[in-house]
Amino acid sequence: MESRIRKVVNIMYEKLTASLPQESMSDELIYLTKRLFTLKTKSSLDPIYIGLFGSTGAGKSSLLNAIVDQQFFLPASGSEACTSCIVQVNNRGKNYEAKIHLLSLQEWKEELKNLVELVKKPEEEKEEGEEKEEGEEKGDIGEAVRKLRALYGKDAESRSYGDLLSAKLLVNIPASKCIQLKAAQAEELSDELDPYIRCDNDQDVEEPAQDEVGTKMCLWPLIKYVEVTIPKSDVIPEDVVFMDIPGTGDYNSKRDEMWKETINKCSVIWVVSNMERVVGDKVHEVLLTESIKAYQGGMCSDIALVVTKSDNLHLNEYLRERRKNNIPIETKHDAILERNTTVKEKKNRGMKAKLKRTLPSDSEILQKPDLVYTVSATEYWQEKFLTKEETEIPKLREYVRNIYLKEKKKLLMDYVTEALGIVLLAENFNSTQDMVNHYQQSDLETFVEEKIKALEEEIEKCFAQLEQPLNEGMKKAKSSHQKAFFQLLTQDTGYQGFHRTLKAVCQKNGVYASRIFARIDLNSALAQPIYDKIDPIFANIFRIQKGTRASLKPCLNMFKVSVQEKIHDVWKKITVANDNCKLKFFIAETNIILRTLEREILMKKLDIYQSLPLSIQRDLQPYYEEAAKTQGRQSCQKMQNILLENIERETQGGMFERAKEKMKMQLQELKNMIMTRLRMDISTMLKLALSHREEPTEKLPDFQNEYSEIEGIHVMLQRM
Repeated sequence: MESRIRKVVNIMYEKLTASLPQESMSDELIYLTKRLFTLKTKSSLDPIYIGLFGSTGAGKSSLLNAIVDQQFFLPASGSEACTSCIVQVNNRGKNYEAKIHLLSLQEWKEELKNLVELVKKPEEEKEEGEEKEEGEEKGDIGEAVRKLRALYGKDAESRSYGDLLSAKLLVNIPASKCIQLKAAQAEELSDELDPYIRCDNDQDVEEPAQDEVGTKMCLWPLIKYVEVTIPKSDVIPEDVVFMDIPGTGDYNSKRDEMWKETINKCSVIWVVSNMERVVGDKVHEVLLTESIKAYQGGMCSDIALVVTKSDNLHLNEYLRERRKNNIPIETKHDAILERNTTVKEKKNRGMKAKLKRTLPSDSEILQKPDLVYTVSATEYWQEKFLTKEETEIPKLREYVRNIYLKEKKKLLMDYVTEALGIVLLAENFNSTQDMVNHYQQSDLETFVEEKIKALEEEIEKCFAQLEQPLNEGMKKAKSSHQKAFFQLLTQDTGYQGFHRTLKAVCQKNGVYASRIFARIDLNSALAQPIYDKIDPIFANIFRIQKGTRASLKPCLNMFKVSVQEKIHDVWKKITVANDNCKLKFFIAETNIILRTLEREILMKKLDIYQSLPLSIQRDLQPYYEEAAKTQGRQSCQKMQNILLENIERETQGGMFERAKEKMKMQLQELKNMIMTRLRMDISTMLKLALSHREEPTEKLPDFQNEYSEIEGIHVMLQRM
């Protein structure tokens, strides 16, 4: 269908531009040509992004290999080696290709400065001796040391920022800041890609390797993200892009910014955790919280927990610990399936409970029967204990296809509707018949303006629902800001000392995005009591599927229906026969105006949702900078005092009130944007459709065949 509609649009554009002189076109035909060109060149469907969101060792790469049916695709192993950056995977190519995007010089300078600060021993630690703390090499400090030595050689961590800045790197950086790889087979590309995208947390950091592979591995600190393309196949739809998203962010500001953008543009997020960790470890709970934030503020419309390595089971241990002793289990196959069922039931209940605290009780995601999948990539290839179906890899593929078809149909319908509107507009220009007289036109314009004002009142009522919870949340935030500060900065950061954690938080304006430990975001923690109060109402206002009168989408739908009904009423009163193109144009154009507006609202929703911590961050930024500069003895205590005193001062000075007002202001701006766009777009629609001409100054080509083709596709989509 998409291919057919694109051919029709191209034919229309070629007919139009070939038959009319560009220099003497009327304003109406210039508008028509521009609309047709825009439709001709734009994609009917942006890629559908599915994010695989999990910590080191969760098995994301192995899972992705199984999903795309390429066993030796992304490098994966059972060692401590891990994917060190975001990896984007699509299947639009003819060959196996990869693009490795590197940080710019300025981006690396910023990270270098912060890495030097991170590895520098604080004065209070120096007094206790220079020996390395036990386990330090496995934390963020160890990773920082590995980054510095990979690029600058032995003892790089003991050199100053200025010294390193002027030093020559041990690796050559391409001027394009992009490395391209091509291969004939998946395994060949995997071997080429492996040294670039993985770092080994157990690697000896004393001296980087000097062979070719070792030299390539030295580049990993500079890698921003990687794009991988595999040949088209029937396994996964072409417009699906998988995003392998490591950990909870990145210490580099640009990579962390990209990390957040990647999560927020995903239509689907899979929180990936292996079977051993999902039972006792809480890392996936943190990742689930981040995913719910993306569901609230970003493009995400679906979340699932994918539990990997379900085949990792010791039968004797399981039999000793299982509680269902009345049901005999004799084989590992039966034990795996029983445990999978138990884990699904438990985690499904936990996920729904967590989602219910944030979302309206009738949210679509809460009605889903499957929120948890238990998979085994190993068994998918080996089939030693489980069949392919029992590994649930085929079930996940079906999940992807269903999401794809749902999104594809919706966006293709928008594309076809716009094409239908354009061809109807062209037919309207060829007509000299007036759909309405002057009085009817004035009446229609007055009606539309009244409905826009009524819509404005409904939107104000929608947004007013947030007033009370915003006030309640603000009061709670003001009374609990000190608690939020201490809770966040005393969370487990492994072997890294409190001093260095606090220093890193200050350097990054309150956000310490460690790839190894839990993400620390002081600004969001301070704003959390407000989110706790507003989340269900915010989600209901901006829900993109079904909604109530208290939601934005039904308000827009009611406006659209009332305008279309009015146009039908006007049509019934006129005597012009056989001129349905004007009426159909109105219907198609109002549909596309409202759908386009809904997409813009969805894009602006993220800015509104994130306005609270960003406002707090702006107020606290001078104090983060002041604390980050603190050095010498007792610097840790001095940093704490600077932050605590000034958070207290800003709290008393209206920090949370300003955050609340910032969110309200952005809601007001959104409302104004909606009103402005509706007035402008509907005014243009009326002007184009109702303009009277005795004779058309330019005779347009006959688009009857194209119209029939587009309308036929439109009807088929409606019936699907």
